[in-house]
Amino acid sequence: MYDVCMATPISEVARRADLFFMNRSPIHEAMQRLHRTLSEMDIRYAVAGAMAANAHGHRRTTADVDILIRPEDLQRFKDRWIGRGWVDKFEGSKNFRDAVCEVDIDDLLTGGYPGDGLEKPVRFPEPESVSQIHDDGIPYIDLPTLLNLKLASGMTASHRPRDLDDAIQLIRGNQLDERYSQELNEFVRAKYLELLEASQVDEDF
Repeated sequence: MYDVCMATPISEVARRADLFFMNRSPIHEAMQRLHRTLSEMDIRYAVAGAMAANAHGHRRTTADVDILIRPEDLQRFKDRWIGRGWVDKFEGSKNFRDAVCEVDIDDLLTGGYPGDGLEKPVRFPEPESVSQIHDDGIPYIDLPTLLNLKLASGMTASHRPRDLDDAIQLIRGNQLDERYSQELNEFVRAKYLELLEASQVDEDF
């Protein structure tokens, strides 16, 4: 796992980060293992969250893998594989855990809403409509969708400020400008423009 606690020696933290940025971490292994299994079952999905942010140029570590998936496809996967290398995080949870790599898999279900979970103009879309296949063969949600979800989540869930920081770093990393707001859902455009301005502030102080 890549969550850092006070008892973890700094040398171990550095080693884990090195493995992560070389794409050799347990997180990457879990993502590849899940990709092979879902592909064999012909289940459409797309990687979201921090791993998608990495694919779009915002390099940061994470402790889990988020996937966008249809509820019925998630159930089909669970019916076949829970107890056989994957386990539910707890009874009744939609999320599960790779018991081989010891990595949590968090599921974003199509039709649901990011952030506070309440109805809003931004919702989790069909995975194949927003996915891009990268060099590693894995489908990731595209940049406009990632920004829509990060912005909507950060705007409506005060306990998720990291989503807004991710949006700022994605803006910086992809050198986005005011025109890019037209690629986004109207619901998040004002917040995008606000963070665009924030992203242009010199980080050196």
